[in-house]
Amino acid sequence: MKLSEIAKIIGASFDGEDIEIDSMNTLSDATSNELSFVANSKYVKEIANSKAAAIICDEKTASEVPKESVALVVAAPYWQMAVVSEYFAPPLEDNDAKEAIIGEGSVISPKAEVANGAVIGKNVQIMAGVYVGSNVTIGDNVILYPNVVIYRDCKIGSNCIIHANSTIGSDGFGFATNAQGVHKKIYQNGNVILEDDIEIGSSTTIDRAVFGATLIKKGVRIDNLVQIGHNCEIGEYSVLVAQSGSAGSTKLGRNVVVGGQAAFAGHLEVAPFNTFAARSGITKSIKESGKTFAGFPVMNHREWLKLQVKLARLIK
Repeated sequence: MKLSEIAKIIGASFDGEDIEIDSMNTLSDATSNELSFVANSKYVKEIANSKAAAIICDEKTASEVPKESVALVVAAPYWQMAVVSEYFAPPLEDNDAKEAIIGEGSVISPKAEVANGAVIGKNVQIMAGVYVGSNVTIGDNVILYPNVVIYRDCKIGSNCIIHANSTIGSDGFGFATNAQGVHKKIYQNGNVILEDDIEIGSSTTIDRAVFGATLIKKGVRIDNLVQIGHNCEIGEYSVLVAQSGSAGSTKLGRNVVVGGQAAFAGHLEVAPFNTFAARSGITKSIKESGKTFAGFPVMNHREWLKLQVKLARLIK
């Protein structure tokens, strides 16, 4: 879209050079032909180094926008970002793409559906009820059990196993809310990337990113009924047990072990080689490595055990 069109849609004044905007992205990742936004004070420090062609912002942050970028000043940047996101959303299926490419030795059930533009590697087994969306790429030696759904543009590495009813690439839970309490959908225009040697249990959901990718790194093991939010990053060889969940943009380091029903708040960073007991509630970033945690709010596992003993004595 032309920048002038975007300005008109969101009601921002615009009198600079009218350039073509290809897509939307975060402040830190945006390029000179992309649109970004800032709606949270914690990200103001990223404005100065942003290469975005234009930035949706409010009057308070407009002065922080570099000269190379255009400031699109509005009263509610987050809401207007949600409005614009719809215009950059791709079609649900790319029917004009070339017919799917199927690798040698792959077996696809006649009851499965592979959309145009998909690329399937060698020796892949796709069982009944599976849906593989437009422009999905799947590596070699992958097994997709019945009713697995892979939304468009997602990437699955080699030697992966995804069990029945799991969904890769569904929309992240993103909404802007105005002063009247009305919710506006933020279109999730990124994707999900699964690297090699990953196994995912049944009925697990991994949401696609708003921008960029939700990333599951090599060797990860994910149990049944796990929720991974948009833009999360799960480090190599991490293990996530059933009913655990990660809110959006949380990053887990290598070999993190997450017990059943443990949950992470959004935008956290967890150091490698940490273990979280079942039902842990993690609300702050963890910078130490090699520790075991438990409880809510989370604490050192030994301290949590001592606390439980003292509580039991109080009851007696």
